[in-house]
Amino acid sequence: MKPAILYIFSGLPGSGKTTLAQHLAAQNGGVYLRIDTIEQGLRDLCQFKVEGEGYRLSYRIASDNLRLGNHVIADCCNPISLTRDEWRQVARDAGAQHIDIEIICSDRREHQTRVEQRQSSIDNLILPTWQQVVDREYHPWNEPIIRVDTAGQSIQSSCDELIAKLNQ
Repeated sequence: MKPAILYIFSGLPGSGKTTLAQHLAAQNGGVYLRIDTIEQGLRDLCQFKVEGEGYRLSYRIASDNLRLGNHVIADCCNPISLTRDEWRQVARDAGAQHIDIEIICSDRREHQTRVEQRQSSIDNLILPTWQQVVDREYHPWNEPIIRVDTAGQSIQSSCDELIAKLNQ
């Protein structure tokens, strides 16, 4: 039996990471964990300001599933080295592999349009403004990763590119 894989997505809001992460989950039958959903659930159910709790809860859910041999797709901004390292540790502790994936939209105008026109698929979630996306702390990757630039591509082309890179 092949070891489970933790697919660790990262990228700014509006880059296309949720669309690609959902596509991957549908294709490989992996467990899909969307941090936005978990964090909004904590806000709605627990009535407190959520900071790192969504990530920490997700690590536990991912670990349980990886230990069962399930692939896990982690859909999150994953903006800093700390969270990236924590995701990798989850995979190591569960005896799983991990693949780091960054989704970008290199066309600033297209990215802004996506952010400004998108609708939330999560009840009560307030989406960030373009200025909040621009101002967001997001560290460049220092390690080898799979990167997909969704600018100027159809959703299907971006999905095909991701799958091709994963199969290399």
